[in-house]
Amino acid sequence: MDLNKQEILDKVNSICTNTLLETLSIEFVDVGEDWVIAKMPVTPKVHQPDGILHGGATVALAESVGSFAAHIFMDIEKVFVRGIEISANHLKSISEGYVFAKATFLHKGRTTQLLEIKIIDESENLISLCKLTTISLPKKTS
Repeated sequence: MDLNKQEILDKVNSICTNTLLETLSIEFVDVGEDWVIAKMPVTPKVHQPDGILHGGATVALAESVGSFAAHIFMDIEKVFVRGIEISANHLKSISEGYVFAKATFLHKGRTTQLLEIKIIDESENLISLCKLTTISLPKKTS
C-alpha cells in the first residue's frame, strides 16, 4: 500500500457518499496487509419487520467490505473488480449495537479472488459467515 492506513480509510469513506454504504451507515474502520474491517450500526433502518438485523443488509455489508478489499489489493490502474458470487450463512440474530465485517483473502489470483467475510457483534459473537468471489478484468486501453 502506497498510502498509510488512515489515508486509505479516509479516502474510501469519502467516496461512499450518496451510495448504499452511506444509506446503511457503513464505515471502514481498519485495514491491514490482507484484510479490511468495516462496521454498520444495527438500528431499525436495517431491521426486518420483526426487529432483527435483515440478512440483506448483512450481505450488503459483506459485499462492500470484500469488494473494497479486492480493490485495494489489486492493481486498479490495470483492472476493474466486480463481485460475481456471494453466499451467506446467518448464524445468530442481533437487534441493536454494531456489527463488524472482516474480509480476508482465501485466494488472491490475477483473475479471481475468494474472500471470507466474518460478521461479528461487539461481543465478538459470529453473526454471519459470508464468502465472496470477485473477478478482475483488464481495463480497455485506447
